[in-house]
Amino acid sequence: MSKVRANHVISRSKQPRHGHVFSPASRAYFAWEAGDLDEGALNQRECGKFFPATAGLLTDAYAPSDIPNLPPPPDGKIASANQSTGKMLDQPGTHWRKHEVRAGEVLDISWNFSAAHVTRRWNYFITKQGWDPQKALARDQFDPDPFYFVQINLKPFWEHGDAMVPSNPTTHAVPLPLRE
Repeated sequence: MSKVRANHVISRSKQPRHGHVFSPASRAYFAWEAGDLDEGALNQRECGKFFPATAGLLTDAYAPSDIPNLPPPPDGKIASANQSTGKMLDQPGTHWRKHEVRAGEVLDISWNFSAAHVTRRWNYFITKQGWDPQKALARDQFDPDPFYFVQINLKPFWEHGDAMVPSNPTTHAVPLPLRE
């Protein structure tokens, strides 16, 4: 089974940790339900702009006037978004709860935002076929390009205020790739 990774991109706030995926339940959401994360830690799972980039201060090619990114999480700390409150999420292994999905299925992915903020795009990544769940999540285990993305095409962001703040919750109908 492949792991889907969503990368939520913030444009006005430089603090990109205000939400989580709750449906289908993410690794963090399962940990919260089990009492292993508190609500604050649950809401720190957004990893910032431009994954799989490794550098900070990058600008958006689509909207160069958007605020540059903070450094994305390093390899091995992707599931925790490099937040110490979620470091247990980075543990490799096959013990994590999973969802049955089928190739080509449209999967409704729902986000909860604990702090409203302007958003430019969501990029959805999937692990490569044959990835090793016994290794910590690293960029080389993901396909390099998102298999699906949603983008708000308003610019500059500061002229559009509420039109760039996603509804809460936000749900995307994400078509899964045609593969095992």
